[in-house]
Amino acid sequence: MERHILHMDLDTFFVSVERLLNSKLNGIPVIVGGTSDRGVVASCSYEARQFGVHSAMSAKLARQLCPQAIFIRGDYDAYSRYSQMVTEIIKEKAPIVEKASIDEHYMDLTGLDKYFGCYKWSGELRQRIIKETGLPISFGLSVNKTVSKVATGQAKPNGQIHINTGGEKLFLAPLSIKKIPMIGDKTYIQLRNMGISHVGTVQQMEIELMQRALGENGVSIWRKCNGIDNTPVIPYSEKKSMSKESTFDKDTINMEQLKKTIVSMVDDLAFDLRKDELLTSCIAVKIRYSDFNTEQIQQKITYTASTTKLTEKALELFKKVYSRRILLRLVGVKFSNLVHGTEQIDLFNDVATQVSLNKALDGIRMRFGSDKVMKAIRL
Repeated sequence: MERHILHMDLDTFFVSVERLLNSKLNGIPVIVGGTSDRGVVASCSYEARQFGVHSAMSAKLARQLCPQAIFIRGDYDAYSRYSQMVTEIIKEKAPIVEKASIDEHYMDLTGLDKYFGCYKWSGELRQRIIKETGLPISFGLSVNKTVSKVATGQAKPNGQIHINTGGEKLFLAPLSIKKIPMIGDKTYIQLRNMGISHVGTVQQMEIELMQRALGENGVSIWRKCNGIDNTPVIPYSEKKSMSKESTFDKDTINMEQLKKTIVSMVDDLAFDLRKDELLTSCIAVKIRYSDFNTEQIQQKITYTASTTKLTEKALELFKKVYSRRILLRLVGVKFSNLVHGTEQIDLFNDVATQVSLNKALDGIRMRFGSDKVMKAIRL
């Protein structure tokens, strides 16, 4: 059966939400993110992009490129509410939905073409989202996730594209290789050093050459450039919480050991958040005394996946809950009120150097294992 995969992406989502909340921001350069010079751009309007501003850029450089831009710190609670509104509209209509991030969804419409035209159905869904939320949204429709995602990018701002079956290679060929998902800055430089700038060049190459040059990553890139992607749409489900507990071999009152244990658990949980592209807005610390009495304290926080912020809050809560100063047999940490969102969301408060460090450490953990790099306090 011929597949029909739809990708929908909200245009400049954070900026669009801010403009719904304040119409005076319409038509002018807007930058959402850290407002100090050490901050980082989380999102920017198309007006700001014309000056060379882009996400993950330092706020200092963005301000130099576009001094007339309005800087906004960002309201993740509002972004989460609007994201949920869009998700609910999509889930009500689409048979299989995967929420890829706070502002994008994949849908498997395979079989719908028997009863509706998939492109017409997608267009009607898009118009309903625009009407009910006021947010601009674009989509791409094709036989797989890769081509649909690229098509969405080409449809922006606030547009829609259908790539007919068999037309995948022709559609991709003239595009820059940077348009292909999973090609980051490092891989882009490698490909440019090979004399490759457009997708069509990769399409003309033998897959073995790409494999020799870039390993298995080269094989994956070759397949994507040729419009080949059998990745399924994974049904959307929201993870509610994640937690870790540690029971000591011997009851303890050693504060250094207790704090080290909490730091270790937060470090692991925060990494899991970023790996699963989740953010938490509630943290709890649990303790159990040697007499088996158990106490817990929790606090609402701004959505984040930052190890630094979560560690600071966990230690603060531990200090509040540990009041009896008798031996402890267990400590635990729990993150709840989880929502989908990438590390980029946490750029509202992080500085550029910390973001870069976190990405580097996460990359090492993803490649070599979570125990290969850790904070010194854990040793």
